[in-house]
Amino acid sequence: MTTTPRSIPTIPRLRTLLNSFRFVRVPLDVLNQNIRTHGDTMYTYIGGLYPGLLTVNPAVIQQVLQKNHRNYKKSPIQFDKMAHYLGNGLLTSEGEYWLRQRRLIQPGFHRQRIAGLTQVMLGVIGESMKRIEADSRTHGDIDIYPHMMELAFRIMARSLFSTDLPEAELRILSDNISTLQEFIIREIRQPFLEPWFRLSGQVRRHEALARQSDEILLRFIRQRQQSGETKNDLLQMLLDARYEDSGLGMNERQLLDETTILLVAGHETSACALSWTWQLLGQHPEVVERLREELQEVLGEREPTFEDLPRLRYTQQVIEESLRLYPPAWITDRVALEDDEADGVPIPKGTTIIIYIYGAHRNPAVWDAPDRFDPDRFAPKKRKEQPAFSYLPFGGGPRLCIGNNFAMMEMQLVLAQMLRRFDIEAPAGQKVTPLPLITMRPREGVRMKFMPKK
Repeated sequence: MTTTPRSIPTIPRLRTLLNSFRFVRVPLDVLNQNIRTHGDTMYTYIGGLYPGLLTVNPAVIQQVLQKNHRNYKKSPIQFDKMAHYLGNGLLTSEGEYWLRQRRLIQPGFHRQRIAGLTQVMLGVIGESMKRIEADSRTHGDIDIYPHMMELAFRIMARSLFSTDLPEAELRILSDNISTLQEFIIREIRQPFLEPWFRLSGQVRRHEALARQSDEILLRFIRQRQQSGETKNDLLQMLLDARYEDSGLGMNERQLLDETTILLVAGHETSACALSWTWQLLGQHPEVVERLREELQEVLGEREPTFEDLPRLRYTQQVIEESLRLYPPAWITDRVALEDDEADGVPIPKGTTIIIYIYGAHRNPAVWDAPDRFDPDRFAPKKRKEQPAFSYLPFGGGPRLCIGNNFAMMEMQLVLAQMLRRFDIEAPAGQKVTPLPLITMRPREGVRMKFMPKK
């Protein structure tokens, strides 16, 4: 069923080209201004070159990600660049290959396996809290963002390999991921500079960083294969997975690609989400008090278990509202393979649809007082009132993030353990602005005091 076409504004090509340098510096400002000026959907040009459609309209988003998802593929502008450095894993692959990999890997993220990682996560959280306490004792208020990055990286590494990566290699991987992410974003946002990136040697230098990371991860994969050991971790899940049609497992390149994507995507998004959650909690002591009341009621003095998590309802609401205001995956795109239409919006073949998740999560047509932090928006009754595809911190449709339950479990456990150990306090007047790279980081970090509870 089609709807009556409506007039959709267009941002002229020259204006998008002139704005491209500003877009690199402050993309949220540019996109938010476009939404305020032109409404929830508009035609544009990406980097002044490629025809695009920018939208925060839930109906258009649902058409692209779910209802007619076979008509859309991931944009080569973004995902080919990511795949070049990060491999052809679930996040970056496309078409029949992606579907085959998804069917292969998804069963491995079943409830029992995730539940089995609870103690792994609690162990890493306990170690991290000791470092946070020592840092706070020495410096007073600290930047919690690097602590959350380290915590999430260690959780993902131990969930993958049942062990910590050596400290030096952990640092190399973490630094390489950050450096590659920043360069990939430059290539995506300024495609007309690609010849310069190659001539200046920047592409070659970043390819070398990717190879260095590959060598570290391959060494761990090969050690496991040669040892003959069987572990209850995510690497074992990848090693044991078998294709239905052939009964064979993944080859070494596929194992490396999927391991890389799990490590990169699995820690970066959680670390960013947790950092923003601490920033919001530092501004809202009344929410912290409600959280502690729930934790005391459900857990008392004991450690949380996997079975406790559904009962930590308000804790989950706090995380969900934080993900609404600061979604780590803040933008995504698709390319139309054929002409389409959604909610009266014509979508010509070849158009890149820019799904502005950050803008959709703050769309005043959907959310009352959209900039306000209000975890009660996600109380069960209110959640039912949200339009489909107005909230998509883990994406939507068939490509919904495979690790969403893993991430929610991790974040609930971190809040539960840290809020029972620490009193928190944010510096007066602290302003934290988003740094939207592939994920949305806090530009200045998040300074907080974490004081042992008396």
